[in-house]
Amino acid sequence: MSAALTFDDWRAKAEKLSYRNQCFIDGQFVPAASGRTFDCVSPVDGRVLTQVARGDQEDVDRAVRAARKAFDSGVWSGMAPRERKRVLLRFADLIAEHATELALLETLDMGKPIADSTSIDVPATVNCIRYYAEAIDKVYDEVAPTSQDVVALILREPVGVVGAVVPWNFPMLMAAWKLGPALATGNSVVLKPAEQSPLTALRLAELAAAAGIPDGVLNVVPGFGEEAGQAIGRHMDVDAVAFTGSTEVGKYFMRYSGESNLKRVSLECGGKTPHIVLPDAHDLDVAAKNAAFGIFFNQGEVCNAGSRLLVHESIKEPFLEKVMEWGRKMAPGNPLDPATTMGAMVDEKQMQRVLGYIEKGKSAGATLKMGGGRALSETGGYYIEPTIFDDVANDMVIAREEIFGPVLSTLTFKNEDEAIRVANDTIYGLAAAIWTTDINKAMKAARGLKAGSVWVNCFDGGDITTPFGGFKQSGFGRDKSLHAMDKFTDLKTVWIELH
Repeated sequence: MSAALTFDDWRAKAEKLSYRNQCFIDGQFVPAASGRTFDCVSPVDGRVLTQVARGDQEDVDRAVRAARKAFDSGVWSGMAPRERKRVLLRFADLIAEHATELALLETLDMGKPIADSTSIDVPATVNCIRYYAEAIDKVYDEVAPTSQDVVALILREPVGVVGAVVPWNFPMLMAAWKLGPALATGNSVVLKPAEQSPLTALRLAELAAAAGIPDGVLNVVPGFGEEAGQAIGRHMDVDAVAFTGSTEVGKYFMRYSGESNLKRVSLECGGKTPHIVLPDAHDLDVAAKNAAFGIFFNQGEVCNAGSRLLVHESIKEPFLEKVMEWGRKMAPGNPLDPATTMGAMVDEKQMQRVLGYIEKGKSAGATLKMGGGRALSETGGYYIEPTIFDDVANDMVIAREEIFGPVLSTLTFKNEDEAIRVANDTIYGLAAAIWTTDINKAMKAARGLKAGSVWVNCFDGGDITTPFGGFKQSGFGRDKSLHAMDKFTDLKTVWIELH
């Protein structure tokens, strides 16, 4: 399908694309109650795609009322599991049928290469919804082991109204990671997409309604974090919030919970992933390719990006040269060109933020090996060159703070113990990777690295069946796998004494 489209084909389709730009509440597109809108700017060329409804407290109130009414009515929460499964499978089918449109929306709105939107984001979104649809009638309640005069049932029940607040780097997939398990377990949802990338969430809501998800079960309120996001976090009738984003904002949601109704909060926050390479790695060329991919994929706007490269001192120079060779191949280009492997930063603010970190790295004494500047400025878009620093100390700002851009910090170590110590010397604990052919070293590292995911001889491994989430200030709770359903359900014990 879309894989055969050329650069000109995608540009032609972009000119004809229409945008859903209002709130989606109780099965209908409606303007924000205030009438306010905000510009949705494409980072591809800086042009305004459309004006999107700027939802706030009143719109969140309307959405929560609709969600609560739908939940209490049982129209979805009380639907037979096989019927919920059927509807969610139809939802996944509709996403697949509109793959070209959704991929184009994702690329124009967020700036990622169309090759990634078509081959990664859309298929992964479809797979996620299908996975949780299939899980609906395969996850059983429990009967506790008791004496013969007692029956103890352990029932899994939907928590109620879920607020889902998702980031801009994978707008559609991160929404699916929340919507899949939340809807599969019978909840109603109020989704707030990031203000930088609201377009696919609004289209997904329309497709969900077409699939048969009842009015009020899925609502989307676009808007700004300090308005719509905070309103969800503080709402007294929201039972749970699932958030993906920065650690700073994640802490706000913890505060909102404590200051409101003590709603359940699950957080997938920032990361500073260490990518450890030992000299006995089975193939240093493959490891170098993965090191480049780990930081330059999606323009480095990835929570588990391998932003700290820890290389054994005996191989650092030749290995870093291999990484740089791959980095040069990933120079940014127009995201609508199928040949492009690295697109635009999501907006001008993020571009300037990343450029600021690059200046901090230089001023701290790190050696700039490649990149470091803005690219393609004549397009009006927001592009940054793949950037690699050497001679980085782990106490430098570029090694400690999440940059969320294509900036790699290279550090060296003398032995495995030092590598693990340096890798763990961070407030984050989302992911880590190590390359070695020694199973003893691999298992020692896997046990010793404080991270929710540890990849051995690969980077960013896993699929929808494996949980994803962090340790420490990378958050708590898990997306993906059957474990993701835990945060959207309550366990109820029913103790029956027989007479």
